[in-house]
Amino acid sequence: MSQDSIPDEARTKRIVEALLFVFGNPLPLKRLLETLPDLTAAQARVMIDSLNAEYQSCGRAFHIQEVAGGYQLLTDPDLAPWIQRALQPPKQDSVSPAALETLAIVAYRQPITKGEIELIRGVDVGGALDTLVERKFVKPAGRKDSPGRPFFYGTTTEFLRHFKLESLEALPKITELVVPEQLSAQAKALDAAGVAELPASDAAAQGSPETSAATAAANVAAVA
Repeated sequence: MSQDSIPDEARTKRIVEALLFVFGNPLPLKRLLETLPDLTAAQARVMIDSLNAEYQSCGRAFHIQEVAGGYQLLTDPDLAPWIQRALQPPKQDSVSPAALETLAIVAYRQPITKGEIELIRGVDVGGALDTLVERKFVKPAGRKDSPGRPFFYGTTTEFLRHFKLESLEALPKITELVVPEQLSAQAKALDAAGVAELPASDAAAQGSPETSAATAAANVAAVA
């Protein structure tokens, strides 16, 4: 067999191509020859040149290049803009103000049931809760010992991670929050109607006997 003759060339090409495909780092020539002991170094180089010629003739999006003492499949540099676009983290769907207000109530009042959240907000929160559970900001946290045994809800570690909070203790105190102008009308309307005033024990825990849960929800939603 001559120096340039490659045994079972078609099959060996497929093996080389498969090895290069699965290796994230450059495949050293020594490792390639250990895997294919019937192949010489010269034959391996001829085969790689042949594969590159095939890729070029077919207009493939990649080629084999010698990198750091090994061989690696690399994409055509002209395709870099599309690859970079695809590798960017997908933009997360925004969460509606209603869902954020619901999340704020859960964060400050947890564990809390759906019915208790609805008493505070004055509207159905089923859709908002479904969104928050789907986004993994909120999760069921046991059941209340009452008729129907409704689920309690609480925040998750994903909630802390997403909003860059070390712990729930890092949530702003209600006394530190200022109702933003765009949300103040809704919060004030609820407050004026006497909706969901914090019980004395909760108010003391949060540091403000005058601030309602509705106001807190509006504030935290804006902060988030």
